[in-house]
Formats: sequence, C-alpha cells, structure tokens
Amino acid sequence: SGLPSDAFLFAGFLPVKTGQRLAKLETFKAVPATLIFFESPRRLAETLAAMVEALGGARKAAIGRELTKAFEEMRTGTLAELAGHYAAADTPKGEIVVCVGPPEAAEEQPADIDRLLLSLAAEMPASKAASEAAKMTGGQKQALYRRLLELKDGP
Repeated sequence: SGLPSDAFLFAGFLPVKTGQRLAKLETFKAVPATLIFFESPRRLAETLAAMVEALGGARKAAIGRELTKAFEEMRTGTLAELAGHYAAADTPKGEIVVCVGPPEAAEEQPADIDRLLLSLAAEMPASKAASEAAKMTGGQKQALYRRLLELKDGP
C-alpha cells in the first residue's frame, strides 16, 4: 500500500448508520498510525466520503480488493481522490480493505507545547510531564523539561 507499517490500528467494520460512522471516524482522527478497515463493496463510496469529511481528504490511503486471490487489486491515492473514483465507478466486487495513512505530523506551535507542558505538570511531577510531552510531540525530553522549568519560574 505504500503506507507506514511501523504502527497500525485494525478497526474492523465501521457502523452502518452515517452518524455513527462519522462519530467513530472522528475518534481515529489523531491516531498516529495507519488505520485498517474492512468495508462492504456497496458501502465503499459512502464510507470514503465519510472518511474525507471526518479525517480530511489529503490523507494518503489505499483500497485493497480480493487480497491474496487471483484478481487482487490495489488502488492508492488521497482519500479525496479515492472517494471521487469510487463515487463514479461501478460497485466493486469482492472483499474490500481500506487503509488510511496517519495524519501528517503538524509542527507544534510553541504556545501549544507550553500549554501542554503546564497542563501535564499540574497532574504529575515535572520530569514525568516532560517525558509524556516528548512522547506526544516527538520533542526532546530534556529540552521540554528545561522549558517547563522556565515556565514554572515565570518571566
């Protein structure tokens, strides 16, 4: 599929009802892993449209059909491209697997990191707060710890 395979979340089938499906997809919006879903061929276009709405159309994705079988097919692109393709195409046949890449790592704004550090520090010791913030942002623990101490000491 060309999507990252270092971390993935298998989510199975999404709910049939539109509102429930969108709500479920919203819970996956910030998951930093490739998402894997099973989908019914007749609901594929509708599900891809919901994914564009909930997850954003720019996310990379892949649709696998009849995997490990003679007529295996794989189509890749952004969610928006795939949604457009399957909305215009005939209903595919066979078993469908939808893989959605993780969200692009956004550059954290310094003010956002400061707020995160302070909220974590209110709940735990400074070293643990810096460690948790490093896991969440990908930043360096020591630099975050120093920044937290600066914030606590005030200007």
